[in-house]
Amino acid sequence: SVQLVESGGGSVQAGGSLRLSCTASGITFNRYCMAWFRQAPGKERELVARRDTKGNTGYSDSVKGRFTISKDNAKTTLYLQMDSLKPEDTAMYYCAADAPSGPWCFYRNIDFWGQGTQVTVSS
Repeated sequence: SVQLVESGGGSVQAGGSLRLSCTASGITFNRYCMAWFRQAPGKERELVARRDTKGNTGYSDSVKGRFTISKDNAKTTLYLQMDSLKPEDTAMYYCAADAPSGPWCFYRNIDFWGQGTQVTVSS
């Protein structure tokens, strides 16, 4: 079966850093576009970072310059490095895998989701 297993969430002070990890199994990892979403209570789910199968990356305006998405194909692991964290970054963070439709990924009808990991930023 397909699994996306996340780790690295937790509590941190404003200005601090966390690195989230998402280890995939049951899929051909390098054939999927990968992304990180987040959702805070009462808020819409937000696509915060994405990476296509060619290594192109993109970020939401709210995290651009502070977050970095990367992956290690040998370890079938996706990462989200989060620096200069702010209280408004507090949310559940979800790893997602999206099969390309032709040459593109749209990160809308996600094929597989991780379980979510909580990030809480204080101060």
